[in-house]
Amino acid sequence: MATESQSKTSQLGPSLLALAGLLGTGLAAAWLRAVQRRSKRQRVAAEHEPREIYLARHARKVQRVTEQLQQRDSQRPVRIRKQAVSHMIPKPRDLKHQDDQIDISDFQEILEIDPVSRTCVAESGVTFVDLVAATLRYGLVPIIVPELKTITVGGAVSGCSLESMSFVYGGFHDTCLSYELVTAKGEVLHCTPENEHGLLFQMIHSSFGTLGILTLLRFQLIPAKPYVKLEYEKYSTVEQYQAAIWRHYQLRDVDFVDGIIHSDREYVLCVGRFVEHAPYTNRYDWTQVYYLSTQTRTEDYLETSHYFFRYDHGVTNVHPKSFLGRLFFAPLFGSDELMSVAYQIRKLLPHEKPTIILDVFIPFSKMPEFLQWFQKEFQFFPLWCVPYKKVRNYEWLSKRFFEINTDELMIDLAIYGMEQKGDRNYHKIMEDKLLEIGGLKTLISHNYFSEEDFWKIWNQENYAKVKAITDPDNIFRDFYRKTCRVPMGSAD
Repeated sequence: MATESQSKTSQLGPSLLALAGLLGTGLAAAWLRAVQRRSKRQRVAAEHEPREIYLARHARKVQRVTEQLQQRDSQRPVRIRKQAVSHMIPKPRDLKHQDDQIDISDFQEILEIDPVSRTCVAESGVTFVDLVAATLRYGLVPIIVPELKTITVGGAVSGCSLESMSFVYGGFHDTCLSYELVTAKGEVLHCTPENEHGLLFQMIHSSFGTLGILTLLRFQLIPAKPYVKLEYEKYSTVEQYQAAIWRHYQLRDVDFVDGIIHSDREYVLCVGRFVEHAPYTNRYDWTQVYYLSTQTRTEDYLETSHYFFRYDHGVTNVHPKSFLGRLFFAPLFGSDELMSVAYQIRKLLPHEKPTIILDVFIPFSKMPEFLQWFQKEFQFFPLWCVPYKKVRNYEWLSKRFFEINTDELMIDLAIYGMEQKGDRNYHKIMEDKLLEIGGLKTLISHNYFSEEDFWKIWNQENYAKVKAITDPDNIFRDFYRKTCRVPMGSAD
């Protein structure tokens, strides 16, 4: 489940760079910010400082946030301001830009990496590109590493982040052990699955910041090797593809599984293993495009860090698109820089028929039925495909959802860059289909659910319980309105 998190921020439709071309000064500013950001990356406090020093520094940051909240005399909505760019899809009428801000831009430190317990403690603004670089020095990596470099660990929880280890471990949130959360009243809560805030711990996932401000996370790590060997399994029918996914899920014979569905007759499953040595390596952060390579290659070797971020310039809708564009501009335009430009020009983006950019989760057993329907109704490829293990009956999903969806495995199918044609609202068509089959979508993009339908998927009762504790005056906005109404320009 992608958001901040798992948003596919480099997938902003074919018109993005054309619009950006209208703002030459904006592009220059984005380039400058890119250089500045890269020169500032970062910071593992635990490597050179006594524990009491970096913990005291973190406590001062938290105190600053709590004081800002405690001293507010307004009931205006509040949103956080962090250093990393937001990976929510920009929308031209989004009212969040009018909200008051709480600054957490300095929450960027990795406080502890424990190679014995294989755990990490990090502030919520730490990006995965920094996190992977730091943990690899210990031969470890986060269990789930989202595909975009500057998704933050806090965003990966507040949104929905998954990747190619999700067929075993679920989402990033499933690997977390504790959270530190600041409530709307400025109270600091320590949340674990076992303590008095156990329900809150579970509900923070996919809450999009509506329950409080995440400031610190403790999560699990896994041993890694320097390289990843990939093999590309090719199939011509969805039934063959489905059987291959299930086989790897049952056998656990590989470390990574995801895939590209190039058409209704061309299915590629990308299976990977950590390896100590590689006869050669490729990288996909410049002129080469990863998803296209899966059509022609049978195997590949990547350095581990390059494997994790092989999609950073786009999963199936890469920018820049042309070879010359990638040759000259790709080094300066990853997901972070593209999103910076997109937010500058958001008022020029279409409101009535926005480009389709979304991840949908469908029950594994309904994959053939869904793709047959999708081919008829949407007629769009390629799709990114990520198997996702449903680790538990999540508290943030409704009872109805689990009555319809009893599968232990789900399939995330990601649609990036589909232009809407005619008078049909394809976002709404997809939402109605998901309600029918027991699926769901990430909420990073454009959402058209009615409030009644929204709470058929998400758990309103559990959400209300924790909302009453952490934000009784609703200064962080209600979950439904923040994801479905405010981005579309409605302040109700």
